[in-house]
Amino acid sequence: MKRKNVIIIGAAGRDFHNFNTYYRDNESYNVVAFTAAQIPDIDGRKYPAELAGKLYPNGIPIVAQEELGKLIKELNVDDCTFSYSDISYNQVMRLCALVNAAGANFNFLGPKDTMLKSSKPVIAVVATRTGCGKSQTSRRVIENLMAKGLKVVAVRHPMPYGDLVAQKVQRYAQISDLEKHKCTIEEMEEYEPHVVRGNVIYAGVDYEAILREAEKDPSGCDVIVWDGGNNDFSFYKPDLTITVADPHRPGHEISYYPGEVNLRMSEVVVINKIETASPEGIQTVRDSITEVNPKAIVVDGASPIKVDNPEMIKGKRVLVVEDGPTLTHGDMKIGAGTVAAQKYGASEIIDPRSVAVGKLAETYRIYPNIGALLPAMGYSKEQLKDLETTINNVDCDTVIIGTPIDLSRIVKIKKPAVRVHYDLQEIGDPNLNTILGDFCKKHKLL
Repeated sequence: MKRKNVIIIGAAGRDFHNFNTYYRDNESYNVVAFTAAQIPDIDGRKYPAELAGKLYPNGIPIVAQEELGKLIKELNVDDCTFSYSDISYNQVMRLCALVNAAGANFNFLGPKDTMLKSSKPVIAVVATRTGCGKSQTSRRVIENLMAKGLKVVAVRHPMPYGDLVAQKVQRYAQISDLEKHKCTIEEMEEYEPHVVRGNVIYAGVDYEAILREAEKDPSGCDVIVWDGGNNDFSFYKPDLTITVADPHRPGHEISYYPGEVNLRMSEVVVINKIETASPEGIQTVRDSITEVNPKAIVVDGASPIKVDNPEMIKGKRVLVVEDGPTLTHGDMKIGAGTVAAQKYGASEIIDPRSVAVGKLAETYRIYPNIGALLPAMGYSKEQLKDLETTINNVDCDTVIIGTPIDLSRIVKIKKPAVRVHYDLQEIGDPNLNTILGDFCKKHKLL
């Protein structure tokens, strides 16, 4: 039987997982290419033969998504499998229209064909959009489980932007591992908060291999927490799904893919940032939960911020550096740094766009709605250098660092700088302590 030609439409994450779990050894299909979007400079590579399996001795090319229509015709493609996340329904269907107009089928793979089963209980922490507060929720869950005396291993949604063979399985247990694995800023923002709190976190490319290593981690493993990124649904079959929703973007929880999938699949929904959101936005999210998942337990949450030296903000002209993906494909107009500037009385937020250089200037062209904030983009050494140069080009009194990592450890900031800290706090009942206590009893962990 003739193998169907397939293009996997992705962004260096879900696409590789879909290939590994469904297509890699499937003789009914011939994956002719991956396409790449969202993340800069991840096209022009190959998915290597070492990871691609016996059917692909030459590997598989990764090309820019802009080439998709042309590739469908040139390579006689039958199916295009959409495999990335945090994208509006309007954008998804426009892409479907492009694919169908070029002559190919447009499809998705769901949990049944892509979720891997673990020998350990799995808690999945996911979200409806990038920047909802999923990371601090994951940390809260892990701290709660560790306080109960359990050994917790986290597994993070992939960010394989470098050498894919070297990134097959990555284990992070100490800060030096970040340098060992040549992490980007985006990776550090996710891994470092776990490591400094004393739990191990895995990531990489091959999530079957990662899961088996995590289950037998040398530090011990009672529970696996899937620390989901980019509002994707879990790669592992969860025993409990916690979805974080953001009332600053009301309605997005039922208008973005696959955020609504998470909302519908979850046993628990955390409405985060209640302390800074409007009552109308909060109610819209509550109404969405009632509409699509009325049985879900709803936890009200806040992510209050604090800074070490608030006097460095009051009355000062500040540059606000925020988490990169939250501002770019996450579409957020404010972040923790902006809230800190407002809370602690900055006199002015300085617009960095006129002095942005290189890759950062390009980011502003691609995402013109970022506004007067600086996204902490660091997917490559070149981009990291451009970030450093841009920060130091800005005429300001103080730099407010709204990312979850110590950015001054990565780039040389020649101005006074303050870090913003934030963690999840539940408001009232129900709360995660009770929910996780019930989970532990059900799975005989205590």
